[in-house]
Amino acid sequence: MNRILVIGSAGSGKSTLSQQLSERLQLPIIHLDKYYWKPNWIATPDEEWDQFIADATSQEQWIMDGNYSRTLDSRIKRADVIIFLDMPRLLCIYRIIKRRIRYHGKTRPDLNEECPEKLDWAFFIWVWNYKKRSRMRVIKMLESVKGQKEIIIVETRKQVKELMNRVKVTG
Repeated sequence: MNRILVIGSAGSGKSTLSQQLSERLQLPIIHLDKYYWKPNWIATPDEEWDQFIADATSQEQWIMDGNYSRTLDSRIKRADVIIFLDMPRLLCIYRIIKRRIRYHGKTRPDLNEECPEKLDWAFFIWVWNYKKRSRMRVIKMLESVKGQKEIIIVETRKQVKELMNRVKVTG
């Protein structure tokens, strides 16, 4: 387990799980949101983003979290393990509201320092529609690498705890 990709809806727990795995396995962590969003929530241009993804995935060890569907295929190809947090919609909504309150006027640790936490209606709707919009595409991509990659689909908080209990401490 040298290259772990963690994907799922916003609010599914990608950053938290990635941080826990990084601490447990002593692997470097790459929060994609931290690199994609420039100050004041300006998106990285495609060409620059593609180069960043190529450079980041060429490393021998990493835990990478984030969606960014345009580059998902290249990240899946390079990963050893893919963890898909297929969490309930209401849990994801609850978590994005909770983090908005927790980080009001501040920046989350997994974001660029100049991107203060925000929650607008468009993002709320994006999270609400994740399963309908993106889930089947992700499942199909995972099915296409079945047998070549270790794929872990997690659907509950209990399964996250069970996964962490199975992960051996490095060091």
